[in-house]
Amino acid sequence: MKHRGLLLLAALAAPGCIRAPEIVMVDRATALEEQAAGSFKDGEQRLARAGMNPTPVPLTPNQLEDLGIQPTPLVENISKTPADRVDDLLRRHCVGEGRDGLLVDTRRQCQAGRLSADDVALVDRVNRARRQLWSWMGTVRPGVPEASLRRNWQQVHAEGVVCGGWVEAADGTWGEKKC
Repeated sequence: MKHRGLLLLAALAAPGCIRAPEIVMVDRATALEEQAAGSFKDGEQRLARAGMNPTPVPLTPNQLEDLGIQPTPLVENISKTPADRVDDLLRRHCVGEGRDGLLVDTRRQCQAGRLSADDVALVDRVNRARRQLWSWMGTVRPGVPEASLRRNWQQVHAEGVVCGGWVEAADGTWGEKKC
């Protein structure tokens, strides 16, 4: 029996009998890992399509100003008077000082922005006020014809027109007032 125990012990101790289990390496993710990672195919397709569609590029306020477009103010300027607004319209050439002393709509020459409904209403109010002034001046000086009063008023008023404002010359051409 002793020999049998030794033989059995020798057989078990032999290197061919004891071995480690095989390890299999898989380079694919498990189903759980694939679910956690998600699928980006739809997102990649949308991104590729967006890259192919031309869209406008936003411009900075400085770039808009270089093009002659005034960017909308971040805060409304409530302190602007009607006279300031008229000066702004004259500088932008949206409105001009006519030879007859009235403001004239010259929106075709407007350099920046547009003539809004509020601007048109302002021009109408200013022209109405000027006509009322000339009418009153006629009552104060009854012997002077209204055309003469108007012409004299317009000559004095032309001196106070803002520099760069759009004015009508005696020959009917339009230009900026030089200062």
